[in-house]
Formats: sequence, structure tokens, C-alpha cells
Amino acid sequence: MAKPKEDFSLKQTKPNISGSKNTTGPLRPHDLVEQMQFMFVKILKAKGLVGPDGPDTCDPYVEIILGNCKGTTKIFEKKSSPEWNQVFAFKKERIQTITLETVVRDKLNKVSHEMIGKVKFNIGDVPMRVQPDSPLAPQWYRLEDKNGVKLGAGELMLSVWMGTQADEAFSEAWISDAAESAGTAYTRSKIYHSPRLWYLRVNVIQGQDLVFRDKNRKNPEVFVRGTLGNLVLRSRSSPNKNENPMWNEDMMFVAAEPFEEPLVLSVEDKLNPNKEESVCLGRVVIPLQNVMKRVDNAPASARWYNLERPEIAGENKEQNEVKFASKLNARISLDGGYHVLDEATNYSSDLRSTVKLLWRPNIGLLELGILNATGLPVMKGKEKRTDAYCVAKYASKWVRTRTILDSLAPQWNEQFSWDVYDLCTVLTIGVFDNGHIQAGDMAGKAFHPRIGKVRIRLSTLESNRIYTYSYPLVVLQSSGVKKMGEIQLAVRFSCASFFDTLQNYTQPLLPKMHYLNPLSVYQLDSLRHQAAFITSLRLSRAEPPLRKEIVDYMLDVGSNMWSIRRAKANYDRILDLLSGIFALIKWFEQIRNWKSPAATMAFYFLFLVVVFVPKLTLSTIFLVLFLVGVWRCIKRPRHPPHLDAKLSHVDTTNEEELDEEFDPLPSKKTGEVLKRRYDRLRGIAGRMQVVLGDLATQGERVQSLLSWRDPRATMIFVCFCLVACFVTYVTPFQYVLILSMTYVLRHPRFRVGFPSVVQNFLRRLPARTDSML
Repeated sequence: MAKPKEDFSLKQTKPNISGSKNTTGPLRPHDLVEQMQFMFVKILKAKGLVGPDGPDTCDPYVEIILGNCKGTTKIFEKKSSPEWNQVFAFKKERIQTITLETVVRDKLNKVSHEMIGKVKFNIGDVPMRVQPDSPLAPQWYRLEDKNGVKLGAGELMLSVWMGTQADEAFSEAWISDAAESAGTAYTRSKIYHSPRLWYLRVNVIQGQDLVFRDKNRKNPEVFVRGTLGNLVLRSRSSPNKNENPMWNEDMMFVAAEPFEEPLVLSVEDKLNPNKEESVCLGRVVIPLQNVMKRVDNAPASARWYNLERPEIAGENKEQNEVKFASKLNARISLDGGYHVLDEATNYSSDLRSTVKLLWRPNIGLLELGILNATGLPVMKGKEKRTDAYCVAKYASKWVRTRTILDSLAPQWNEQFSWDVYDLCTVLTIGVFDNGHIQAGDMAGKAFHPRIGKVRIRLSTLESNRIYTYSYPLVVLQSSGVKKMGEIQLAVRFSCASFFDTLQNYTQPLLPKMHYLNPLSVYQLDSLRHQAAFITSLRLSRAEPPLRKEIVDYMLDVGSNMWSIRRAKANYDRILDLLSGIFALIKWFEQIRNWKSPAATMAFYFLFLVVVFVPKLTLSTIFLVLFLVGVWRCIKRPRHPPHLDAKLSHVDTTNEEELDEEFDPLPSKKTGEVLKRRYDRLRGIAGRMQVVLGDLATQGERVQSLLSWRDPRATMIFVCFCLVACFVTYVTPFQYVLILSMTYVLRHPRFRVGFPSVVQNFLRRLPARTDSML
């Protein structure tokens, strides 16, 4: 039975948000999400608590009881006046009782917890707080016993109110649908910022007075090894085979603020040309805090660095320091005029330079409302549950929603905003399953599997319009493409100045340093992987951490790996790009072959008008383009672009191709599988080689017209050029064009079914294929 075709289309939704109802008035916070009602309970402190053996003998904590929902504060040991300052939020729609109880208990041991006193509230009497009201003032309440009798000692300060997720206490609150006793810290909503990244340029110029271990060493292979953290780069071997080598070579690193690790440069001698073994001749440790920061193309000043010789067993250290005076000349600078690329180039969310001094003013505000998700699969097979949360990334700001526990249709309703400096950027939203929420693994070692990802390009959004759509969450696995559910988002780009936004299209896409001193494609690719690694390392040290698999998925690390599926998709994109040219050629062939005599005569008439009235040519072309643009504006797409399953070839690819796409580098496959894939790759490369060879042949044939490689053909072409020179000089250019077009558009009965003279002549010309082995 055939597998049912999944629906990857975009669906417009109409959520109950205030932003869609108030599009002309002033913007309000949290107007892109549905309002969720919560009961907030803020426990501040207590006083006068008495234990079984008197004051300061109890271990108090507070338990909030609201029907079946319970929340507890932290426990203080031997303290009668504890201060908790904790907030609890209970979802109003899940409240199934009319009474709220806050019970102060004493933890006697692991099993027994004795009640010290309690405070009861009628939920119907709880006040409602509406933004932007000030916070509700907390009050002291005397504790009661089990029978409701006021106790002689013991008071609890707290406040209770009704509010929404717009309340400032919501972000740090214990939330009933996103908290567990063991993993509360891993479920809260958080905001992260990527570290500020710099390009570290190390230009090693030359060495001086190097001392070799072997004094009779001849033709040494001396190079410089640069180390920054876990990254090691090396220069080429110096062409000067003596104690004063020269390189004048750049090594590029990525460094992150705050600078924690120094740059280590070591001059080494390669002992065997066929092996990687080398001996260190001297090294220098350079703290990055002392390195020059530059914002323009002015070269950094060169400095001589004294090299420290590594200690050798049996040598006198003091005598060695006196005799050793080797130096290294280098220019080292932190280049802040570049933008450090840490994302795939096509999906960059930030294009600003490292130095804030070079930033242009922001042009608008991007707001994102993450409402809910539906149809999520079960991600934890043993527990049969899914604990989903979202991560959104734009520029250097990462946001993470709270984790909704054990739900296949989570409702987040959280709103975030970013300043926009360039419209040609992309917002990325990913959905993940919280791997920390499972038994026996709360130490940060759990894996967070991906559920899906959505990208939204800002330049496709109209200003001040709210886009509310349900996006499919699609993941490509080794077994095939799979729809993991849908996520509902609300997006709005607010334009600060329309003219500034239009001016943004005339500015360079990247900072000026990328054009004044451009980096090679190989350097950019290497530096991007360095930047992504540093970003994932720093964000994984936050609390709660953004794990490496999350950062790599959001930054598209590994997107440049070989994939037959992507190769087919790119091939189709090129064909689609050229389809307009092919259609134009096909249409002209129909005109030329008189498929429609009326169309051929009309075309010939327009051609005569253009020839005799040439000043109308450009005006007519631009008028046609204007009319086409106005016509297509009426039928322009109203929704942002999203996944095209047909273009991506996710339905037509097979498991063998997907398995190859997910195979890491270096490959884990061996034997017959690897041989089969290599043979297939050779076949594809062979066909590409033939196509490239044919293109080169055609170009070389044109070049050989005047090369005299074929003397007879060149003589014919030269004579033709001489005759054409006299003919075009005597005959007006307009008549030449008319005669040429008349000859091309002649009726088919006046033609023969063979290639033209020009085609026959070009195909007989020689190419450089004769010189190839």
C-alpha cells in the first residue's frame, strides 16, 4: 500500500490576539500572543515560626496547594524567620477548586513533614492585576491551625493576584505546566546572547637567529604553528633554508570576548619531509588583551617577539636563557571591521561588524509571537511523552521558551522582539524536546532531539502587517522526510522609517572590510566553523545550557556536506532559472517558422518600428517591465515562502542517498558500501566533466577564429570581415538589420533542413582538446 502523501503546506490562522484587532493604534506588549490567565502566588518571608523544640529549631518551607496542583519553596534549616522570595504561577483554566492554601511545614526527616500553620484564600476574592498596574503590595498574614484558629505565633508575608504572561513576575515564576521538582531550572524561559566574535589576523613575517638542536642541520624546514584554544594552524615552510627564515603569511583565527585563552606561536623545524614530526625551536605566548584592535584597512604595526626556548633535559637553564636570543617578527591584530560569519551564508541573521562604532542605525523592530504547536510526535519512547520548547535566533540574541511538560499540543504564548539593522536577514525558529526531563539524568548529559525548524526571511514581510500562519515542522531523517507537527507563529516587522528602509537596499551587504581586504572562500568556510564551535561552547556554559546539538542545528553546521538530493535540487533551480531563456528561444523559433503568420508579421512590424525609431527602444522595454511589475503586484504572494517538498526532492530521494547524506566526514562506512558510493560519485563527476569540456570546446572554437591554428578557416573569417567592413560602411546600419532579420524570418518554404553555414563553420574549428592527454 502506498504511503499517504504528507501535507507540507503553509496554513493561515486566525488566533485570538489583540494585535490583529488593534492594527492602527499604539502597539501593546504581548499583543501577538493569546492572553493566558494565571494565578500568581508570591511567597516572600515568614517570622515567628516555632518548631517542636522552640524557636530556630524548625526546617521551614511553604507548600502551595491549589486542588491537584502543588508547589513547594526551598527549605531552610534551623531558621524561624526564613526569606524565600519565590513566585508561583498556576494556569487559571486548570484550577478546579475554590480555595487556595499556603501551608508552612517543618521538615522533620525524609518521611515526616509537620504542619506549622497555614493561610487560606477564596479564589473568588483574588484581585486582578492589569498591565501597566504597579505590583501588588504583599501583606503579613497570621497562620492558622488545622481547624482555622489563629495561632499565637507565626506570620507569613505573601501576595496573591490574577494576571497574564505579560506580568514581569512570569519569567522567573514556578509555572504549573512547565515545572517538575527536579528540573525546574531546565524548563524556564531564558534569553541568551552570542559572544562578541573577532577575527584574529596573525601575519608572520620572519624569524631571526634561530638556534637548531643539531648545529650541523642543513636545509631546515621551518614553519610557524599558531594555537588558540583547541584550534591549531600552521604556515608553509620557509623558502629560506637558514636560521633567518621568512614567510609573510596570514593565519586567521576566531576569538571571543572575554578573551580567556592566549595566542601561542611556536617556530618549529620539520625533521622529516614525509612525516609530521617536528621539533620546537622557540615559542611565545601572547595575551589577546594586549593585541591591537583595528576597524579599517590600515596595517597593524610589526613587532619583534622574543622566543622562549623549550627546556631540554641536561641543559643549564640559566646558561640557556643567556645564550638564546631568537626572535619572531609578526603583525597581530583583532580585526573588528569584519562581520564574523557563524551561520550559513544564505541564512544569515546578522551582517553587522564586530565593532559597534561601525553600526548603522536600526531600521525597524521585529516581533515574534510563539503561540502553540499541534500534532507533535512522542519523543521519549520509554516515558511515552514529549516535553517541547522553542528556540528562536536572530542576530546575536537567542530566546528560549519555557518547556511544556508531557504535551503533544503545547501552548507557549510567549512574545519576543529584536532590533532590525538589515532586511536581508533570516529569523530561525527551532522546536526541541527537553532531554533533561527524564528520570535519572539531570546532570546536563541528556540529548535534546530536534523536532523541526522554520525560517522567515524579513525582506519578504510587509511593514506593520501581522503574519499568523501555521508552519509545518519537517525533519529529514535517514529513513526519509517526516512531518513532526505544526507550529503556529505570529510575526510583525515594524518599520521605523520608510526611507531608511529603502536606503538599506543601496548599502553594501557586508561591512566595508570584506571588500577592501576580502577573505578567500576557503578562509570564510574555515572561520565559520570556528565561530560556530566557539558559539556552541559558550552557550553550553549558560544555565540552563543551550546544548551543542541545538546550536549546530540552528546555525546549519554541516550544510555544505555532499548530498545527491541537494545536487538534484540545485540542478533543477538552474534549469528553472534558464527556463525563461529557453522559452524565449522556443517562442522565437515559432515566430521564425511561421507557426502563426499573424504573430510573425506583427513581430516583423515591431522590429521595423524599433529600427526606424530607435529612441523608443529603451522606453518601450522599461514600460513593459513596469506594466509587468504592476500586473504581478495584484497577484503577489501574500504569505512568506516556506518548504517546497518538490524543489527539495525529499519525496523522490531514496534511503541509499539519504544514508550517504547523513554519513559524517570522514565516512563511517567501509567495504562494498563505500566502493559503491565512490563509483556513483565518479559517474556523476564524469558527466559533469563532459559538460564542462563541451562548454570549454565551444569557447575555444570562437577564440580560434583569429588564432591561425586552422589557417584556411582563419583566412576565410578574415576575408569575410574585410568584405563585411566595406558592406556595412556603404550600407546604412538600419538596412543591414532589416536585411538580417528578413533573412532570419524568411518563410520555411525558402529554407533547407540542414544546419546553417555559421554553425557548420564553427563546428569545424579546432579546440584545445587535441592537446589534452
